[in-house]
Amino acid sequence: MTNGVLDGRDLTPAVCDVAVIGAGPYGLAATAHLRGATDLNLRIFGDPMSFWRAMPRGMLLRSAWEASHIAFPSGDLSLEAYLSATNKRFAAPIPLACFVDYGTWVQEQVAPDVDRRRVISMRSEGDGFALSTDDGQTLHAGRVVVAAGIESFARRPAEFDGFSADTVSHTSDWEDLSTFAGRQVVVIGGGQSALESAALLHESGARVEVIARRGSLTWLRGGVIQRRLGRFKPIFYAPTDVGPLGMSRLLAVPEAFSLLPRGMQDRMARRAIRPAGAKWLQQRLVDVPLTTGHSVVAAQNGDGVHIELDDGTTRRADHVMFGTGYRVDIGRYDFLDPELLAATRQIDGYPVLGRGLESSVPGLHFLGAPAAWSFGPLMRFVSGTWWAGSALRRAVTGRRAR
Repeated sequence: MTNGVLDGRDLTPAVCDVAVIGAGPYGLAATAHLRGATDLNLRIFGDPMSFWRAMPRGMLLRSAWEASHIAFPSGDLSLEAYLSATNKRFAAPIPLACFVDYGTWVQEQVAPDVDRRRVISMRSEGDGFALSTDDGQTLHAGRVVVAAGIESFARRPAEFDGFSADTVSHTSDWEDLSTFAGRQVVVIGGGQSALESAALLHESGARVEVIARRGSLTWLRGGVIQRRLGRFKPIFYAPTDVGPLGMSRLLAVPEAFSLLPRGMQDRMARRAIRPAGAKWLQQRLVDVPLTTGHSVVAAQNGDGVHIELDDGTTRRADHVMFGTGYRVDIGRYDFLDPELLAATRQIDGYPVLGRGLESSVPGLHFLGAPAAWSFGPLMRFVSGTWWAGSALRRAVTGRRAR
């Protein structure tokens, strides 16, 4: 018998208490917390760390070391535990490939039985939910945790609607940027993904220009300030590493953030996740033209991509790459049944969540970026897995699946 299969027959139970959809940091955190504190029959679906594994090779994590642990801020699943168990060595900024290996190791510890089939549909059924997989099988779950990540939410400027994938793409579409060597590439955006992709493209031999609509680029200096604070750093900065001095402490407590007036929440969220690049990128971009304060108003296809900016100037590129981030809209999760989606209370594409990150549909939880409207920008980062996993565990152990 291997992974629930004997002589080609699937012997895995068709009923479970909890199904987790997604095997990235949030799905693994949910699994770690629930399996560590309950005896629930839990199934986790997904290709472990697949979104991270598909990012451009050579990338580095912008988050600090202490904010890059999955599920818990310390302990048996921490980066230190991983290094000790594998005899590997690396430091911050953490190379993407090393983080993917670390996440895979976490998966092996908490979800060695991960089901790599893709969930293609999910609907309410009786006292729970029915999930169908891509091989035609159906599973009944009393409770579902959606931790499907942000891949479906990639933001693509409307000016480029209808353009082919060989002329325009999102930074998340590429694992190997060396394919652009010798080509002219325009990167749109002023955040970390745009700027780091531009640096990698330049280093791979492409001719690159960055176009950002903000008047100037923002370079993060948090590390400098934190070093100056020395032993006083913990007073002003939480280990979650989200938000500027002072605000960091409040954002690290999502329950407190959720009690603030909505207007204040929105202002704090915008400040915490504004487009910015790590300071260590500046030197790598000294030879890359950085055009700021302008945006694309029109684009045409033909002998490359021709774009017009709001100042009337034009550019021609072999390829345009969008480093324009992500816009949460759970309606873009193609596995959610329309009736289930309609029953889920939403605001601007975000599910409105309560205790344990539970939606208006009892037993249906959303972790990761979709939880940011309810519990703040921490939910967009790896360090948010600590609180999300804990909050989910508290809610589930207090009340089993409906």
